[in-house]
Amino acid sequence: MRVLVTGSSGLIGSEAVSYFDSIGDTVVGIDNNMRSVYFGPAGDTTWNRARLRSSASSFTHVDADIRDRPALEQVFRAGPFDAVIHCAAQPSHDRAADFPLLDFEVNALGTVNVLEMVRRFCPEAAVVHLSTNKVYGDAPNELDLVELDTRWDYADSAFTNGIDESLRIDQSLHSLFGASKLAGDIVAQEYGRYFGLRVGTFRGGCLTGPRHSGVPLHGFLSHLVKTAMAGETYEVLGYKGKQVRDQIHSHDVVSAFTHFIDDPRPGEVYNLGGERANSASILECFSLVEKELGRPVPWVYRDEPRRGDHICYISNMAKFRRHYPSWAPRYSLTDIVRELVEAEAAAL
Repeated sequence: MRVLVTGSSGLIGSEAVSYFDSIGDTVVGIDNNMRSVYFGPAGDTTWNRARLRSSASSFTHVDADIRDRPALEQVFRAGPFDAVIHCAAQPSHDRAADFPLLDFEVNALGTVNVLEMVRRFCPEAAVVHLSTNKVYGDAPNELDLVELDTRWDYADSAFTNGIDESLRIDQSLHSLFGASKLAGDIVAQEYGRYFGLRVGTFRGGCLTGPRHSGVPLHGFLSHLVKTAMAGETYEVLGYKGKQVRDQIHSHDVVSAFTHFIDDPRPGEVYNLGGERANSASILECFSLVEKELGRPVPWVYRDEPRRGDHICYISNMAKFRRHYPSWAPRYSLTDIVRELVEAEAAAL
């Protein structure tokens, strides 16, 4: 099988490259290190590109921008591809406000460019579009919540297993990032429903793993571990540090993608995250990291939540599990934290 991965030097893209290369597929990756533009040197992913080039046996890297249609056309003409995994994005909820045009061009226009190339050159390919839970805007904050000792949680038992795909996606505050990703999310669905392309959209929660170049404005758990191990102070923004996210390892993300690729459902949308089992507040993550390090995590609190941030978000994956019952995550939250600590220790 020939596989194309956009954002191939990023967390999920590089995991996809490694996986498909390991099973003998031919993989082409597109990445131009835009993460360093968004986040500066801390976001640089050239180290990951170099790792893939040295470790993968059937991988070709292409330094191209998904906004550049002629460059994309050249890649697709050299195909065709049996599967396309679209991970390239401007990924920061907060950073988008600093460059709205760049954010929209990458997340919305770039996605249309990739989908249109699939339609023209490999319409039978299975396509995975990596979206985000930020397409729901701050609508999750309208749910009744209860404050517990270390976290916020849903007051209504109907949401015990989290938020599913029926939550509305408009009439809420998204952040510009959420809006641009929503545009890409909707157009990906349309290429599936209108054109019949075999496209699936995955609304990711907190995706993490040892290949994450975590920074303050993107990659919470990775950034927390890096900060703690450097002996620096972590800044908590609002909600008493009790805001909740569900963490899913990059391996389990790509595993979900492979199930869809094997049996694609055109135009479908799936929430993707660690579910309740892997959910934790910032305070609870401090405890997990402290247990691994054997020392306290220094932190300060600023009572100014990020605008439009979720107070409690847990992914309900019942729909995906119903469609793909053989999928199961491998990594617990404890496993994830331990691996992040080990990877950072090896890098120091």
